[in-house]
Amino acid sequence: MAFSRMALSNQFSAVVPFLLLLLTQVLAQINNDCSVANKIPKINENNLPGAVVTTITTAPGITVTIDPISLNAKSFDINGTDLILTHSLDYENDIVLMVTLLCKQGGVQVNSLEVVVEVVDLNDNSPVFNKPSITVNVPEDTTVNTTIIHQDQLTASDGDKDTIRYELTGVTPEAADYFSIGGINNPAILLRKALDYEKHTFMQLFLYARDREPSNTATATININIKQADTRPPWFQPCSFINADKKICIPSGYIGRVNISEKTIEPLVLKPGSLFAIDPDDTFNEKILYSIVSGNKDDVFLLNSDTGNLTMNKAVNTTDTFVLHVMATQVNNAQRYSLTTVEIKVITKSNYPPYFANSEYTGTVSAGLATLSLVMESGAPSKPLKIFAADDDFPNKYNPQITYNIQNSSDFTVTRDGLVLTNKMLESAATITVLATATDEESLQEAKTKITVEVTPSRGIQGKNGQYSAQDMAAVGATLAVFLAISLLMLGLIVYKHYGNQIKCLCQNSNSRGVSNNGHQDDENPIWNTTDNESLGSDSSENSTPVIQQKSDGFPPSEPAVESTIATTSAAIKDREEDKEGNDADSVKEVKSILTKDRKTDNAGYKAVWFRDDIDPDTKDDVVVIEDHITEEDDSDGDRDKNEKDEEDEQDSQHDEPVASFIPEKSQLQATDVNFKPAQDAATGDAEDDIFL
Repeated sequence: MAFSRMALSNQFSAVVPFLLLLLTQVLAQINNDCSVANKIPKINENNLPGAVVTTITTAPGITVTIDPISLNAKSFDINGTDLILTHSLDYENDIVLMVTLLCKQGGVQVNSLEVVVEVVDLNDNSPVFNKPSITVNVPEDTTVNTTIIHQDQLTASDGDKDTIRYELTGVTPEAADYFSIGGINNPAILLRKALDYEKHTFMQLFLYARDREPSNTATATININIKQADTRPPWFQPCSFINADKKICIPSGYIGRVNISEKTIEPLVLKPGSLFAIDPDDTFNEKILYSIVSGNKDDVFLLNSDTGNLTMNKAVNTTDTFVLHVMATQVNNAQRYSLTTVEIKVITKSNYPPYFANSEYTGTVSAGLATLSLVMESGAPSKPLKIFAADDDFPNKYNPQITYNIQNSSDFTVTRDGLVLTNKMLESAATITVLATATDEESLQEAKTKITVEVTPSRGIQGKNGQYSAQDMAAVGATLAVFLAISLLMLGLIVYKHYGNQIKCLCQNSNSRGVSNNGHQDDENPIWNTTDNESLGSDSSENSTPVIQQKSDGFPPSEPAVESTIATTSAAIKDREEDKEGNDADSVKEVKSILTKDRKTDNAGYKAVWFRDDIDPDTKDDVVVIEDHITEEDDSDGDRDKNEKDEEDEQDSQHDEPVASFIPEKSQLQATDVNFKPAQDAATGDAEDDIFL
């Protein structure tokens, strides 16, 4: 029995491996006969219905069905050999789908297949803001880095559960300079720059929310209303801004007048206006109180704390000047205050206010004239319009403290003398009526008058008929003047080029008349013509005496020599003029030189001028030569002596050229190189004058 069991056990052990091998082969055969291409396929969400999940492969005789009890059996269907989806998938609802396929042969299930479908998440949802538009009010004095809109008010949601990135941009100019977000993932809006209500009262920004790439974007609109804050003290009026942002306005102060020994009941009249201040933060317009801080000596003045009216508490008996320091303070905040000064001058009472002599003045001015052109009186185009305010406090009614102003127009201005001028160029014809005031700077009394100015069309203004303006004509005139100046210059150059030498010679001849220059000879070869002769003759008829023109060594002659020279030369020229008179039909007179080389001994009273080199040695006894007692010059004068000798040699070769000229009778003769010696004629006994050079 035991042996039988052992034998059976051995047989079973031998059969089991065979059966397992057979089962494996059968299962492998079955798997090959029923399979899918991909047991874990991936499908993008938002797919279209009927999308293929995987492909089924079966052997002949094997059918495949969906297990109806599988988890997501309703989401699948079999279309031929394809496993398909029956609807669109959404990753946010289904991440994984599972289905079981049953393989049957002859109605008997031979295999089953598990298919697991992974749904792929797509970025198909845009971020969403809870509030697409947010409006906030921000005071202008909000501290920098303050959060004006918190993160929870601006956080966007995303259906894909993506991380949201934020970006802030400005819509209105400079908005992005004032605001920013807390970070790329933090949409809280912070103030980065101090606000200014005077510059900006409203700003708008866009806040963008973006998810992952390819990103979807959501936009929120941020509206920020900037509210004015009570940040500035009161401003006395008028005042002047010291910078462009208009944060600080400096008052100009006030000036008033009171009469000595007189108490005024009414509020004082101040310049430039009544004392008052405003709250520059106009949306608050806080109440302002006024007070005198200092300068109210003896409590002469009273200041109404509510209105700012300044009155007198008592009369002033001295001509002092009061300088009151006045403070304006906001009622709600004593730290909001400002100061100004009120200067009160005590003056002698003015009994008469100024008044205009005429209740109305009329004038006229042409259109198109330059600024500050005079306005002329109507009916008197050549008389400037002048207004005058008289003051009976002065004997001649002229008050030098009166100034004039135009109140209601910027077209005209008035000088301190009352002349009315244009304050700008008046373009077209019109009738302009302005109000002029005369103010006594001492008493602040005023007078008013009306000025009517008729602006007439200018003949220089170019109209529709094609006329030209005065400016156009001035430009043409200036151009022509330039051309005229150039033409005159060119004409002068041409005249100088062609007639320069003659003009120069005439100038030199003109200068040579009168006193002879010792160190200068006008021309070595002067040219004489009949015209010159006639002119010289006319000059010499009364006030002129002929004089031999010679070079000078720089030493004046003795008085006897000068007298002898003048007398002898005059006689010689007179004789020659008598000999030549009437010989020429056309009255042309010839002037001959008194220099000669031929001695005429037969002519009684004969006088001649000789060069030393031309003297006949045989006749030296008939003449007397007076030697020049001139000391030898040093070596530096050698060149000059040589030049003089050269000039004398040239004169020797031109004895026939005239060498006489005429000078006024009273002029002093400067030539010193002429020596005279009277000699007795042997035959007649008359004196002969030989002049040697």
